[in-house]
Amino acid sequence: MEKRIKGFSKLSKQAKMEWLAKAHLANPTEGLTLMQSYMHSDAQIQKRHDEFIENTVANYFLPFGVAPNFLINGEVYTLPMAIEESSVVAAAAKSAQFWMARGGFHSEIISSTKIGHIHFMFDGDTEALKSVFAELSVELKQATSHITANMEKRGGGILDIQLVDKTAALAEYYQVEVRFDTRDSMGANFINSCLEEMAKVLKRGVAQAETTAASHLDVVMCILSNYTPECLVRCEVHCALEDMVEGTDMTAMEFAHKFQRAVRIAEVEPYRAATHNKGIMNGIDAVILATGNDFRAVEAACHAYAARDGQYRSLTHCSVEDGLFRFWIEIPLSLGTVGGLTQLHPLVKMALEMLGNPGAHQLMMIVAASGLAQNFAALRALTTTGIQKGHMKMHLLNILNQLGATETEKEIIAAQFAKLVPHHADVVKAFYDLRGLPVPGAH
Repeated sequence: MEKRIKGFSKLSKQAKMEWLAKAHLANPTEGLTLMQSYMHSDAQIQKRHDEFIENTVANYFLPFGVAPNFLINGEVYTLPMAIEESSVVAAAAKSAQFWMARGGFHSEIISSTKIGHIHFMFDGDTEALKSVFAELSVELKQATSHITANMEKRGGGILDIQLVDKTAALAEYYQVEVRFDTRDSMGANFINSCLEEMAKVLKRGVAQAETTAASHLDVVMCILSNYTPECLVRCEVHCALEDMVEGTDMTAMEFAHKFQRAVRIAEVEPYRAATHNKGIMNGIDAVILATGNDFRAVEAACHAYAARDGQYRSLTHCSVEDGLFRFWIEIPLSLGTVGGLTQLHPLVKMALEMLGNPGAHQLMMIVAASGLAQNFAALRALTTTGIQKGHMKMHLLNILNQLGATETEKEIIAAQFAKLVPHHADVVKAFYDLRGLPVPGAH
């Protein structure tokens, strides 16, 4: 069947599924059945999911788990986590339990400003442009009043508008840089709408001004930045050095210094920092997904922030001084608890309710704790037992499910690997040995 198609978006959902199955799948009947099996039985819920994006042909499920016992700023939370990677939820919960007995996580908002830009080209005199911009400053803000009125009632709105000369980087390139406070919304649509209204004023004002009338201004784009270095949250754990040892054969000082060296390596070595920060994002992304936020935007901001001095570095830091162990993270998190999916996706609503229906600032502090907890668990494993022992035990069930093991076979093989690291090849051999069959492909 032809793999190219015109007018696909105009087809009914059923027709889209049937075409996809026939044009791209080896067994169209099985493929169609699979897509249908992942539809929600409640027609209204399914309709809502269908309207989140375009061309839907099924729902893609991720496990929704919880990590209890997070003590954050004196309050206990159970964190919702949507993620497919084994051991992430278990590691977060284990860290939460560890720090519950040591004062918990201490989070604070450093700043909550978000930034957007009007990117434009101007071929005239810079000083004349600056003069016109100064005259337009009040009008630029007034042009957005119909958009900002409700936000201002909630205490947010436009904080600052500046002209930025970027011609040293690119000929004729300038920006209008605008700072916003979007309160409990992530604010992308709000920011972009404001920028587009301001761009109209800027273009008209420059065209009409005597000093710049002969010049040409071309607005390239109006868009928020997902790099949010002024929307920062900090989270820390700390305890007396002697309280650090639990289940290791090291002294407290040995463990603390080995842990600290692991962090220092990630601070100076980008190859390690990428994996180190990826582990942090395991914890962060899982909570962000569960609460209906944009994990791609957060990933972009965090990784850009990690490279803000020109080298990619660790997002977490550690100190061991005067008998005190301290471990902390400082990251940009642009989150929302209103708008988007927060009132549309039933599980998102439940996740936010689990957290006490937090505002954006509170959610930022919770998410930062999740990232710090995940990183602590990973580094603790790496510097003591090694990462594979715990990770592979969590992965054992996935291997057995892929092999089609029965519940009884799972129990028997799990017992075999109770004190061993279950490498894939070893598990496969144990499975076929249990069934009295040769391992496929073995010689």
